[in-house]
Amino acid sequence: MRKFLAAALASAFLAFAPQSYAQTPPNVLVVGQIAEPKSLDPHAVTAVNDFRILVNMYDGLVRYKDGTLEVEPSLAESWTISDDGKTYTFKLKEGVTFHDGSPFNAEAVKFNFDRMLDEKHPYHDTGPFPLSFFFSTVEDVTADDDLTVTFKLSAPYAPFLSNLAYPTGLIVSPAAVEKFGKDFGRNPSGTGAYKFAEWDANAKTVVVKNDAYWDGAPELEAIIYRPITDANTRIAEMLSGGLDVMVEVPPDSLQQFKSDSTFKVLEQAGPHVWFLILNAKEAPFDNKLARQAANYAINKQALVENILQGTAEVAAGPTPPAFAWAYNEGLEPYPYDPEKAKELLKEAGYNGEEVTFYVTEGGSGMLDPIAMGTAIQADLQAVGMNVKIETYEWNTFLGKVNPGLEGKAGMAEMAWMTNDPDTLPFLALRTEAMPDKGGFNSGYYSNAKVDELLEKAREVTDQDERAKLYKEMQEIVQEDAPWVFVANWKQNAVIKAAVEDFKLQPSFFLMLQKVKKPQ
Repeated sequence: MRKFLAAALASAFLAFAPQSYAQTPPNVLVVGQIAEPKSLDPHAVTAVNDFRILVNMYDGLVRYKDGTLEVEPSLAESWTISDDGKTYTFKLKEGVTFHDGSPFNAEAVKFNFDRMLDEKHPYHDTGPFPLSFFFSTVEDVTADDDLTVTFKLSAPYAPFLSNLAYPTGLIVSPAAVEKFGKDFGRNPSGTGAYKFAEWDANAKTVVVKNDAYWDGAPELEAIIYRPITDANTRIAEMLSGGLDVMVEVPPDSLQQFKSDSTFKVLEQAGPHVWFLILNAKEAPFDNKLARQAANYAINKQALVENILQGTAEVAAGPTPPAFAWAYNEGLEPYPYDPEKAKELLKEAGYNGEEVTFYVTEGGSGMLDPIAMGTAIQADLQAVGMNVKIETYEWNTFLGKVNPGLEGKAGMAEMAWMTNDPDTLPFLALRTEAMPDKGGFNSGYYSNAKVDELLEKAREVTDQDERAKLYKEMQEIVQEDAPWVFVANWKQNAVIKAAVEDFKLQPSFFLMLQKVKKPQ
């Protein structure tokens, strides 16, 4: 009954409340998101925008400890790792059920990973599974008994536990996948603190309290996620009372909320990189000198100070400084040097051909992308590059960029928030990660030494040795300039002052299981 009451309340609020005077329902948290979710199947999505919903509906075997990227037990009570680092055995919690009433057990875990990794699995066609790369070393998953599951890896893999804690490792109901097939993403079922109630396209996604949640029922009756792609509209909704939480607040609006006692502003650094993918397969960026020229041409300090208003720092390479142990502090960002950029473009043989630049209206961690894109276009044009912007809604944008830029564009905005220094370069800079092989190397960068370093870093369990490998990789990638390295961002959110126990996480996810909204 609670499910239907909460959903009805949410629907009534959104359908009939006047926009300028809307007030959120009692004990229902309304979150202003930056885009419509692509799917509610955690194995089928890549965007933090989607993950912010999914981490409240599903659980993984492990999760990130509150306020950290350290791993702690979740659906698994404990685990052991073999001496050779190639076998992980998990003991599972007893008595957990999925939202559809089916049991969580070792067979369910096996189903989840076989579905993603085994092309012959009967439900592999419910994909594609774009981040299954995270588990590419998994050779076999065995349900030893009802509450014991074993993963056998082809080689030691240092990020394995961290990747299990990422949303790609969230466990879905096999019964629901079998029932709904390719439509599972619209009919999700997990074991999380909130159960799916409704998805009204481009209007709201509603989840409701799971009274039987194994880790303690949440305080809220329901959460409504509203996709509001226009930042100004999101701000207006927050100010008028139509939202309880707003994520990714434009920098020029932060002070307005900070000076109003009815709101709280939260900020936290995290592992974020904002960059431009350069198409290394086609002119002009098939020439390293032209790619370096783009890095010199863009006044990244001005972007950070004027557009982002100090909410980010200029990036020096592909690894965020939030990964302190793996970050190469010896790297300096490309300086702003338009004359150097002009010289390099001339040396590269650039003759004024048009470069298409994909820009998004808004997306996960994209940091005022239209204003950023316009400023970047002006800087590149100032050194003689003929740049044409094409702007797309976030999911349409991903549909154009992720399959690769060949024959379509010379460059594209992109941002990643990652859980391990392995994640972004392994998925987006390796030769074997090009789009036709299922990865996100949309600019077709290839360097055999980078490939070798990344493969070695995955297998080394000693953190100091891993750090050396990642630092060398960063030096090579910065020199090769497959991207323009723009910014590392501090995430932010605004909440109503009455909302309690809301925290930002270094993972960039919204963990709302403990949030309260007193009447």
